[in-house]
Amino acid sequence: MSPTNATVGDDLPSLLLLPPPPHPATRIALDAAYEPPLEAAISKLKDEKNGKDGSVLIVALASPILTGYSPRQKSLSWSRSQSILADLYSIISVICAQLSVATDIHAGPGSVDVRVIFVDHDPSKRAVADSKPAIEPNNTAIIDLATFASAYHPWKYIFHPSTESTYQLLSTYLKLFEGIQTLKQTQIVVVEGGLAISIEPAAPPQSSPQTTLHPIVCLGGTFDHLHPGHKLLLTAAALLLKIPEKGTSQPCQFIIGITGDELLKRKKYAEYVQSWDERATNIIEFLSSVLELSKSGWKGGQVPQITKSNGEFITQFRDGTIEVHCVVIQDAFGPTITTENMDALVVSGETRSGGNAVNDKRKELGWRELETFEVDVLDAEGIVHKSAEARDFAQKLSSTAIRKQIAESRT
Repeated sequence: MSPTNATVGDDLPSLLLLPPPPHPATRIALDAAYEPPLEAAISKLKDEKNGKDGSVLIVALASPILTGYSPRQKSLSWSRSQSILADLYSIISVICAQLSVATDIHAGPGSVDVRVIFVDHDPSKRAVADSKPAIEPNNTAIIDLATFASAYHPWKYIFHPSTESTYQLLSTYLKLFEGIQTLKQTQIVVVEGGLAISIEPAAPPQSSPQTTLHPIVCLGGTFDHLHPGHKLLLTAAALLLKIPEKGTSQPCQFIIGITGDELLKRKKYAEYVQSWDERATNIIEFLSSVLELSKSGWKGGQVPQITKSNGEFITQFRDGTIEVHCVVIQDAFGPTITTENMDALVVSGETRSGGNAVNDKRKELGWRELETFEVDVLDAEGIVHKSAEARDFAQKLSSTAIRKQIAESRT
């Protein structure tokens, strides 16, 4: 796992623990609950200007998101999960626009690379305090709180909102975390809590339609200067993976088509487009935050081992049960029309037509269509009290806008 290239001290990532979302989880309700602690944590890390690559903040949303009694037969509502994920990344993007904080990976001093992960945890069920936490993955990308405590460490800071539910969550987490890292009191930082307004009883996770997970998931994009829109797309797609047991002969595959360098030469500010190798490496580094599990955490700043074969970057996570393939694409279809054995295609609202074109082409080839999943687009809907600049954050979020800012800073 390598959420940062740093190894010790000030360059370590920080954690923000968030309690379950309000009910219903509308954008306005999520903003009221999560905007204050997110802004406080991002502001503190921005002011510290950590390292040449900036700071990394892991936002762990602890919520009973998985269903299923057997550890290897878990399921989730992908539609609900990706919607909450999109809302969180939208809130984060608005905050960063207001604070003038860069959010892409390795964006330099003063930047904050925020990464959101789900942690399966039911606060109504007492954790077994006597058992030593262990890494116990299930068949999904989402892990439980004990596994999270065992695999994600060490931290620079642990932020938590000043709400009753989060104090309970923090207490449970610290019991599980005991012995993994010695924490100073100054490393546990209380931040402002939001308004936890629930206007209806919490619905059990199984009340939402559960999603069939897939052994092979595919998506494509440019992924230049990896920003929150990219992070949302990659995380939402990873949630669709059906992860086999350790020791399996056939890992699940996450196939990511990345636009080749030649196709990007006519982009605006093309001289600041990152190379294909750098974009692929950043994707793998980001996915290590979502998919890798190791008792050593990120001690030593390990970069995931990458195998280069026939122009592909291949990386394995979770003891070889997950295989990520970064593939060069030179057209709108990529590997979806050269590789028959695929299950699911992830698109955004902006690339929906491309997904339809892929399936039309596969039908022409006599292949089965891919099940298509659409990820929400980041926006500022429902964040009515924000400035016009923040509501227009999307103009600052695109890869083109990031390249423009880099060009202007160097002029």
